[in-house]
Amino acid sequence: MLLPTVDFCGLRLTRLLLGANPFGGFSHQTGARDEAMRSYHTPERILETWERAWQAGINTFVTNNETRHVIETTEKYLSGGGPMQWIAQVSFRTYDSMEQAIDRAVAIGCRALYFHGGLVDELFAQRDEASIRRWVEYGQRQRIPVGVAAHNPQAHEWVNALRIVDFHAVPFFNCGSVHHHGGGEKFQLEDVFQAMALIRALPRPCIAYKILGAGRIDPVMGFDYALRNIKAGDVINVGMNRLDNDRMVEENAALAARLLGAEKAPATRP
Repeated sequence: MLLPTVDFCGLRLTRLLLGANPFGGFSHQTGARDEAMRSYHTPERILETWERAWQAGINTFVTNNETRHVIETTEKYLSGGGPMQWIAQVSFRTYDSMEQAIDRAVAIGCRALYFHGGLVDELFAQRDEASIRRWVEYGQRQRIPVGVAAHNPQAHEWVNALRIVDFHAVPFFNCGSVHHHGGGEKFQLEDVFQAMALIRALPRPCIAYKILGAGRIDPVMGFDYALRNIKAGDVINVGMNRLDNDRMVEENAALAARLLGAEKAPATRP
């Protein structure tokens, strides 16, 4: 049975998505924590996590396109008929161009994509309208929804003013971005309220992420605040580290269902 869903740019998404930072070892905490996450999340455990998420009522997962073992597992899952939808966070550090990176994500089977927040922050800092327009238009020619992430709220406002994207991915915490002048793992509570104001002001649907501050916020508090304050058509994306709690996927899905106050719908292939 699926969690409550919304029409998100033509896709039927559950309001809770499964993120992938734990799979790639991006803890936003310590180097030792990063390594423990990478060691634990073998391809077999990633596949098991996706299956358990599907059984718990989540129908979509998000991963980046460049962490090798994660993207290879994504390709294996989708080519094998895995029922969950994939939204790709796209960068091009390991590709010759953004266009090549988009082509590969589409070939693997992404149902939507958005550009990495650090890249969009850089384009905003340079006011490089030509590049963001080129990337978005190329992605949209693949007949999928295309969005942007960005850490800097002003970057989202800049992209919104261009009226080119289908959706935004907005972090609750503006950690290590240009907004904090110099990088680093900076989690400041005032960021949450700025992010929420941004999400509510953006006319296009949003994926809210880092809603728990990379494990710094109590899940009940974080889920409750996010789901009560984002727009009705928005969704939350949460990484779930089974290294800490093997039942985390099921518990987070049950928490979202309870807070949304709705019965799950029958789970069918999207």
